[in-house]
Amino acid sequence: MINDVISPEFDENGRAMRRIRSFVRRQGRLTKGQQYALDNYWPVMGLEYQVEPVDMVTLFGREAPTVLEIGFGMGASLVTMATQNPQQNFLGIEVHSPGVGACLADAHEAQLSNLRVMCHDAVEVLQNMIQDASLDMVQLFFPDPWHKARHNKRRIVQPPFVELVLGKLKIGGVFHMATDWQPYAEHMLEVMNNTAGYRNLSVTQDYVPRPESRPLTKFELRGQRLGHGVWDLMFERVK
Repeated sequence: MINDVISPEFDENGRAMRRIRSFVRRQGRLTKGQQYALDNYWPVMGLEYQVEPVDMVTLFGREAPTVLEIGFGMGASLVTMATQNPQQNFLGIEVHSPGVGACLADAHEAQLSNLRVMCHDAVEVLQNMIQDASLDMVQLFFPDPWHKARHNKRRIVQPPFVELVLGKLKIGGVFHMATDWQPYAEHMLEVMNNTAGYRNLSVTQDYVPRPESRPLTKFELRGQRLGHGVWDLMFERVK
């Protein structure tokens, strides 16, 4: 795996430009198991970043509905979804190397053939590697809410990002978000409602009940016991 998650951007004169990142790069300490998985399973399930579109049929060896998950953490729910939905292809993106290693280890143990993972900035992947109108679903579960007001601009759910996602979804494709921070949920809802081309799938035009397609995480179960809320948003591309 090439460890170059943060790649520079340059203007037309070749000068480096500052870009606000929506994540904090956390290398973390790899366990022996995670390192073993990166060394041995990455060549099979890992996908290196490139600046040209990837063909999903070639990548997965078949044509099937494709789900992209951004920021899969340690990968437990992603592996569960891929296991429960063998008829679908899953591509996961995560910038935390230990999480990628953990996901690879679990995917190998589950003998999955419908899962591929990346360790790179999701925005750059969407811009350069994902073909337009190629995804059936994009999932963004529990992204960093950037609680402090001065950091709100770092939230990944902003108008340019959701417009980028829109272009990568097929007509009828769904952008599914979830957060446990109500102010961020309200921010997501406002951004999505103001972006042309999406239709809110909520019957109340705000949030949807957690769909069965999104597994409960240990973190979320603990939050439920403490009375914490979780807000799911699902928006369909209609044009």
